[in-house]
Formats: sequence, C-alpha cells, structure tokens
Amino acid sequence: MPDFDLLINGGTVVTPTGRRRADVAVRDGVIAALGSPSRGTARETVEADGLLVLPGGVDTHVHLMDPGDTDREDFPYGTRAAAASGVTTIIEHSHGRPVRTPQELRQKVRHLTGRAYVDFALAAHAWPGDTAAVADLWRAGAAFFKVFTCTTHGIPGHTAAGLLAHLRATAAAGAVSLLHCEDESLTQAAEEVLRAEGRTDGGLLPEWRTRDAEVVAAAVAALLVRRAGARATVAHVSHPEVAEYLARERARGAAIAAETCPQYLLLREHEVLRHGAFRKFTPPARARHNADEAALWRLLRDGGLTHISSDHAPATAEQKRAGGIWDVHFGLPGLDSTMTVLLDAAARGELAYEDITRLYAETPAKTYGLWPAKGALAVGSDADLALVDPEERWTLTDGDVLSKAGWTPFHGRPMTGRVVVTYLRGQRIYGDRRVPHDRAGRFLRGAGSPGGPHG
Repeated sequence: MPDFDLLINGGTVVTPTGRRRADVAVRDGVIAALGSPSRGTARETVEADGLLVLPGGVDTHVHLMDPGDTDREDFPYGTRAAAASGVTTIIEHSHGRPVRTPQELRQKVRHLTGRAYVDFALAAHAWPGDTAAVADLWRAGAAFFKVFTCTTHGIPGHTAAGLLAHLRATAAAGAVSLLHCEDESLTQAAEEVLRAEGRTDGGLLPEWRTRDAEVVAAAVAALLVRRAGARATVAHVSHPEVAEYLARERARGAAIAAETCPQYLLLREHEVLRHGAFRKFTPPARARHNADEAALWRLLRDGGLTHISSDHAPATAEQKRAGGIWDVHFGLPGLDSTMTVLLDAAARGELAYEDITRLYAETPAKTYGLWPAKGALAVGSDADLALVDPEERWTLTDGDVLSKAGWTPFHGRPMTGRVVVTYLRGQRIYGDRRVPHDRAGRFLRGAGSPGGPHG
C-alpha cells in the first residue's frame, strides 16, 4: 500500500511568507506532508524541478449566469476556464437569477451539482429593506451578501440608510458583504445629461460611471461599515483614491477589505473610445498614464489593496456587438487570464510570487471564511495546487480562452509564466493543455453554516 496518493518532488513551494524547494505529499485529498517526504511511496509521482508550486487560486468575485440565461456563460465553461488557469475555488453570484432566500440557495446548489470542475461557494443578494433575510441566508450557507449602492444589472441599489440597516443585520449575524460602490444620485444625474445630449459613443462610459460616484459611495460605505461594526469588502476598486479612503477607515478600526481586478491594472480609460462595448464594465478603467498603473501595483504590494479577483462577467463577442453602448452587457471575461496577468506581473517585478499567493489565495480565502482548507499550502489543507513554469514566454490570445466569451481584453499581450498543471484536492483537473471530463467540484457552505465551508 503506497504511503501517499500523490507526491510532487523538487518544486519550489511558494507561500505568502517565502519560497523554498520542497516536496508535497498528498493523502485523501489533503496535504499530508511538506518538506522532504520523498522517502515514502505514492500512487503518482510528479517531478516538479524548475516549477513553482502555488496554492490554487481563490477567486471570490465570479458571475457564471447559471442557472438562468446561460448564453453568456455557465458553470461547465466557466469552471473549466478556472481549472486551466490554476484557480481551484470560486465564489459565484449571478444577477440574472438573484439568490434572496435559503430555498433559492438550496435550489441553486442542486442545479449546480455535477456542473463544476472546481470547488465553489455561492453568494446571496441583499435587497433593500429585506434585512430579515440576512440571518437565515447566512445560516443556510451563503458565502457573502452582494450589495449595490446603485441600481445595476437589474438589482436595486441601497441608499445610505438602507446600507446601514443591512450592515447592522450582517454584524448581528456575523456575516460579510461585498459592496459595489457607485453613488446612484451621481450616476443617474450623469445619465440624464448624456442621454439628453444624444451621446452614443464609448467615451460616455467614464462620464456616466464617474470617479466621483465611486469615491463618494466607497467613502460612505466604509464609514458605515465601521459605525455598524460590520465586515465588508469594497469590490473592484478602480483607482488609488478609493483605496486611500478605505485605508483611512481601516486605520480607525473598520473591518473593510479592498478588492481590485486586472482590468484596473492593465487597461486604460481612453481604450473605451476605440473598443466601445468591449471595454464596458463598471466601474470603468480609470488609469490614464503609467503613474496611475504604478500606484495600483504599489497598493497591491503594500496591502492598501487587500486582494484581487477577476470579476468574471463575460459576454460573447457577438453579444458585445449586438447593440449600442447603452444596451450591451456590462462586464469582461477574466477567469482565463487573472492568474496569467499576476504571473507576468511577478516576472516583470511588479509583484513577488509570494504576493500572488497572498492576493489570490490566502487573503480572499480568509476574508470569506474558507481558510485554511482553501488558500493555504500547508499540512492539513486541501491539496489545491497550481504548478507554474515561471520562464515560459507566450502570447495570450482569444484562442486561449475557454470561457464561453471566446475573447479576452488582453488579446495579443506577451506573457511570462504559465500554469502547466492544476490539482483539486489532489486530483489533476488540468494538464497537458487540457481539462479532463471529470467534474470534481464541490459546493462549499459559507462560514455561517453549521459544519463550515466543507459542504
């Protein structure tokens, strides 16, 4: 009888605190030994000399439109893209069919059983005035509550009073929220002016979803999180000024995290003039020059931005071309590319590989109660691993995208570093440039559910 199910020999193990050459041994889906267990035998042995061994990515802001209208994306396509990019855990919520009751959460779990290549948790939607639902949904296993401060994707926005009521309810329940911060009075006033002017060009987007709208909503939200004694994350922080307001409230005791996404690090505000609907996401890209981009990378390195996600919200190229800038879907595909963007940033010196494990594994897992089962490369943690060739040079193209979107905003961008193998609980879910047919993903109950996140 072999001592282990899987033995990964000779790789460089990377965690937020450092890297070292070490062997990783896996038994019954968890890491059984880390260091020099190679004296034991294993059913499968992988030689990882020259490769980095990272904890599988934990992407906590994903939209897969499933169940519902899955023309844009579904769980099989989206989680296959995750597996191929070294992401082993996602937290998903789809706006087309929002989860507002424990029954709807249970129905969604049943629907998704057998449809995922990676492990997944599910978020619920906060509805203005329905604070009574918070405690029940949290106990039922929701991973967090998505809250809008402006009406978007058909989900009504919260006023400051409504947000405070929600945050007090989450504080009482011990729950956590993900806050989409744009001030509705400012976005609505801008929209009225732009429509009256007959504007239909891509340049209307940053004039509609303005920097001021994001700053105002985020600053108010952070203050209310502190006053309510709640826990929350501000989603998709698009520029340094928002991060600065959040850091001030954090210094005063607010339990407020700051998430950002690759589109804010690499895309520029002016690109919407050329690409139109293919750059329609909100908040939109804010960077105008190299200094803006450098400031965001610096905030990632020093913790001002606490973690990163894809905000994967794809639409196909045909859907992006199917109407005017006012009408087409918000959102970009991102599960295929986020880990790649981070690996390339490390190769360029913008981040360290240790930063990647903190920003895209440990911190998001801790923020939403999934750690240490997820997001950690340690004995007793799930054997969710990404083996990376840090030297491979390649060009990311639309043809590399496994999402239903079939395109990426980073098409044609040279990259250095690539995931070559992904393991979920010790099972290979990506390798040799393909994803096996076995959908091994499991539902993870949120931290408020009896029994915790193992589902």
